[in-house]
Amino acid sequence: MLITSISEGCRMHKFLIHKQGDFVGVATRDIEANETVTGVFMDDNSTVEVVARQGVPLGHKIALQNLNYGADVVEYGQVIGYASTDWARGDYVHTHNLKSKRW
Repeated sequence: MLITSISEGCRMHKFLIHKQGDFVGVATRDIEANETVTGVFMDDNSTVEVVARQGVPLGHKIALQNLNYGADVVEYGQVIGYASTDWARGDYVHTHNLKSKRW
């Protein structure tokens, strides 16, 4: 069989998740609001689908689960900060709703 496009040969991942248990994924392409996107876990190649609630630019984060204000945010299997607002699965995560605990 001749593969004529990337979509025929593999499923297109739009974000990656560093480790199982992380609360956010990182966009590997721009994600549009209301788009259903597939992410891949780097530690075991499993996948997850999320509906983006807002647009997420390349390199920025998308929420994988609901979080309440003040909850720890886990990425790379470590706490990287806290939610500075309530989040819903699929939300765009950046400095407007994620704060570092370092300062």
